[in-house]
Amino acid sequence: MLSDIAIAQAATLTPIVNIASKLGLVADDVHAYGQHMAKLTQATVNRLQAQPAKAKLILVTAINPTPAGEGKTTTTIGLTDALNQAGYQAMACLREPSLGPVFGMKGGATGGGYAQVVPMENINLHFTGDFHAISAANNLLAALVDNHIYQGNALQFDTVSWRRCIDMNDRALRRLTLENNTHTGFDITVASEVMAIFCLATDLADLTSRLGRIQVGLSTAGSPILASDLQAEGAMAALLKDAFQPNLVQTLEGSPALVHGGPFANIAHGCNSLVATQTALRLADYVVTEAGFGADLGAEKFMDIKCRQSGLRPDVAVIVATVRALKYHGGVDVADLNRENLAALQVGVANLRKHVTNLRQHFNLPVVVALNHFTADTEAEIALVQAAVQALGASLHVCHHWAQGGAGAIALAHAVADQAQQASTPWLLYADDLSLTEKLDTIAQKLYGASGVTFSALAQQQLARLAEVSQGLPVCVAKTQYSFSCDPKLRNVPADHALHVRELRLSRGAGFVVAICGDVMTMPGLPKQPASSRISVDADGRIQGLS
Repeated sequence: MLSDIAIAQAATLTPIVNIASKLGLVADDVHAYGQHMAKLTQATVNRLQAQPAKAKLILVTAINPTPAGEGKTTTTIGLTDALNQAGYQAMACLREPSLGPVFGMKGGATGGGYAQVVPMENINLHFTGDFHAISAANNLLAALVDNHIYQGNALQFDTVSWRRCIDMNDRALRRLTLENNTHTGFDITVASEVMAIFCLATDLADLTSRLGRIQVGLSTAGSPILASDLQAEGAMAALLKDAFQPNLVQTLEGSPALVHGGPFANIAHGCNSLVATQTALRLADYVVTEAGFGADLGAEKFMDIKCRQSGLRPDVAVIVATVRALKYHGGVDVADLNRENLAALQVGVANLRKHVTNLRQHFNLPVVVALNHFTADTEAEIALVQAAVQALGASLHVCHHWAQGGAGAIALAHAVADQAQQASTPWLLYADDLSLTEKLDTIAQKLYGASGVTFSALAQQQLARLAEVSQGLPVCVAKTQYSFSCDPKLRNVPADHALHVRELRLSRGAGFVVAICGDVMTMPGLPKQPASSRISVDADGRIQGLS
């Protein structure tokens, strides 16, 4: 069996200008990075944004992730290829991989098997440099804050809340003491407010304005100090100007894909850039996008943050599940997942049921279930999941896109296209005018099945300070992706738990409040055996071991 990187390296790629031509673009509409990657020029994006959107928007999400893997990105790519094979004009909108997971535990984020975006190595590593630009803009602001204080502190900083960032898992950087004896720390770049702003801004003017609204600290009088007070937003926007242009690549089957932006869904809002999505909606008839991790995180934030701010509404949601992952939620150890276990599967299917019910009841989203097939799945196991989904009044389609590419997801493609043509009126989970506490209660009780929300002493103090400024802002819950609860060990659909808010952070420029819950960290650490130990370069300069 070939590895993902071997499959990608063996592929013959189409010149990127030819991929662009499939979308009605000409050579001057793109700025090429070699033969197989390009950015859409800002002029092209501006021209397209002035046109009406024409595409149906398909949101791919999943059950709570497990060590067994679910294949959400693989399904997004496979579905895009299948739609094109079936005669529809489709393109994918994905997030860029972060170097932290690439060298850590999760690996890359370009799909797998015969459902990948390519060139796989470039996309998973430095790509077109977008994340480096975001890190630089973030850290420029930190340097300007420190320099302002050093040069006399005319703004009378009392506290500094702005943190530095780096696109790498490095737990040693979580908490630092600076030369002036102030305390700070690093977040991973994907969790930075600059990343969130980058992914939610509508154009360069909006990007600059949002950067200026970043709150970096408080004065001795208790007044907020913004990036615009330091005249930082212009220089930050200059660093981000080229990165802000969406990246065009292709799947193994030559389907066009915009891969742009990359916030995590457990500690950030977990969606690709709005400008890429809006651009794609004007270039294709079907746009397939994904929201990170399970639907309790990524899909909720897609709706309550990205859709709330932009007016977007998906036409249909696809929930990805696997028999193996459902057995894991039913209590089976990873080593035993290849053995048939109908009893555990019957228990674990409750996780899928909860996600389907959440999207249909609380967002009014039509749902199609994609069962990502593994060779160890038995007919009895597939039939059990099929019956559970049918009992909910939804459809399930067994997919083989990992092994067969788009041909393995044709049935899913037709079902999704048919459903997308049906009229739907998705709604948001909560109203703008609710208090921050009420919004958290709504998410916790309706989506997570929690009894309610508890706050640490620090969070209670922050809640009081944010009461006025947070009015009208959505909340971005940062919690473990592995459970509906705050405890990653609580699989399936846990009961008798509360959402514990440890800390609240205002992302004024991004336009939301981050609620950090449980033990989740905004700077992840590396596992005992990092993926980096398997990665190398051969004598011909070909990367090995990347997955």
